[in-house]
Amino acid sequence: MTISTFRSLGLLMAALMCAAGAGVLAPLAVDAAPTEQTDPSAASAVSAAGTGTEADAAAPSASDSAQRHHVHAHHDRDLVDIADDSVLEAGKEADSVVSVFGNTRVEGTVRSDVVSVFGNDYIDNKVGGDAVSVFGNVELGPHAAIAGDVVTIFGELTRDPLATIGGESRSVFGHHLLAPTGLRSWIEHCLLYGRPLSLAGGLGWAWGVALSLLALYLCIAVVVRSGVESCVETFERHPGASILAALLAGLLTPLVLILLCVTIIGIAAVPFAVMGLVCIALLGKTVILAWLGRAALRLRGNDASGTYTVPHPALAVLVGGLIVLALYLVPFFGFLFYNLLGFLGFGAVVYTAILGLRARQEARTATAAGRSGMSGAVPPTGAVPPTAGAAPPTGAVPPTDAVPPTESAPAAATPPPFAAAAAASPVVTADLPRAGFWIRMIALLIDVVLVGACTHLLHSYSNAHLVLLAAYGAIMWKLRGSTVGGIVFDLRVIRLDGRDMDWETAIIRALSCFLSLVVAGLGFFWIAFDPANQAWHDKIAGTVVVRVPKSLPPV
Repeated sequence: MTISTFRSLGLLMAALMCAAGAGVLAPLAVDAAPTEQTDPSAASAVSAAGTGTEADAAAPSASDSAQRHHVHAHHDRDLVDIADDSVLEAGKEADSVVSVFGNTRVEGTVRSDVVSVFGNDYIDNKVGGDAVSVFGNVELGPHAAIAGDVVTIFGELTRDPLATIGGESRSVFGHHLLAPTGLRSWIEHCLLYGRPLSLAGGLGWAWGVALSLLALYLCIAVVVRSGVESCVETFERHPGASILAALLAGLLTPLVLILLCVTIIGIAAVPFAVMGLVCIALLGKTVILAWLGRAALRLRGNDASGTYTVPHPALAVLVGGLIVLALYLVPFFGFLFYNLLGFLGFGAVVYTAILGLRARQEARTATAAGRSGMSGAVPPTGAVPPTAGAAPPTGAVPPTDAVPPTESAPAAATPPPFAAAAAASPVVTADLPRAGFWIRMIALLIDVVLVGACTHLLHSYSNAHLVLLAAYGAIMWKLRGSTVGGIVFDLRVIRLDGRDMDWETAIIRALSCFLSLVVAGLGFFWIAFDPANQAWHDKIAGTVVVRVPKSLPPV
């Protein structure tokens, strides 16, 4: 690269810095503008002196600033626009013109540079400095006279034969390498709207990338079918644990990479670690698409025998991929769906690996215990190993610890009293009747009033009412299986897998309550429409709320 190229890159950095500071400086400029003309005597003195030209030139600039709806700054005769076009009309002057995510049209005189980022330049007058366009084109009219260089980065230059350039014209990474029109169309119609895809024109390459990734996910589902199915089952059975695993993995991954980079030997392992993370991310995206496809196909219903047939992972991935492509079109939520699905899939893969390692460790422990039991077996104390040629003694007396079978059988068959009582008493499981929407809301209201009264007494914690309510719920669910409001109405929080409530599930359920509340309480209203009467936090934690019969204690 020549010196002019580096200078152009420096102008690019200056443009980005000006664009970033324009949003902060614009209000200051607008507020400061009226103060410059607060002295009417000074204004009349200037007019009498014959310098009214500057006042006439400033008036249109103030009106243009008032009419613009985008970020616009006009400081020291610098024209800066973000997400809007910069226009310098004929007969006007400016020190420099900068436009970010917008086009630049210069028909007046510019003393310094003209810079546009993700926009095109049209210049038809004198420019005292350089003309730079990044991801855009530069067009020079017949009256254009550029004193410096003309630089296009990922763009092209169109020049009228009468236009003059005092310096050099440079094209860095020409437009054939990366079409600026398609990229700018993606920025305008996708990035600025917070979504990966759009139906606007010029986005065929983006849809090609999306469909290519979907084809890659289909190949992964076919090649590692068992792995995808295992991860999907893990996410369905342990959604809360999968989310927690994703959070921990996201926090620990940067630390591990930093530690590998710090050590001399670990630097060689960094590329392999990054490749492993990429593979986990791809597998996780495949898993979450298969999970969505399964859920959509399950809504279709069962077969003629009344049973649900699990589809092939490739079919599930295809259906889930089509659903996700439709979700990617939603403005302001497309990128949210993209990141959320990747996050959930990453957690499902990580937690499946954790469960696999745990099962392997348990199998090794059981095998070692079995071997040690066989090697340490000792014959009964009353038994004597026979020797060769020895006849049994005629007056042999059976060993004292031997008990006749007729006497030991009844004693072994009779269970202890506490075991019989435990077997006779019913067990609280997820098969009990589910608690409906209204009774759960009334129980929640009791808990809210109770926690609110306690926080009112503790004035220093009055602003943390929701946090204390979540902590109260997590503690009560772990220790008693229900809150005070649930005890009043004989409600119990039960895990779907039949295990006892642990701290992990209780905390995940408490934190997930914020998600049920943040979307206008829709997660709680979901109880009334869900067939299993589960709220969003129930589905995340894998729990249900059941009504305990009167014959059983509520806690």
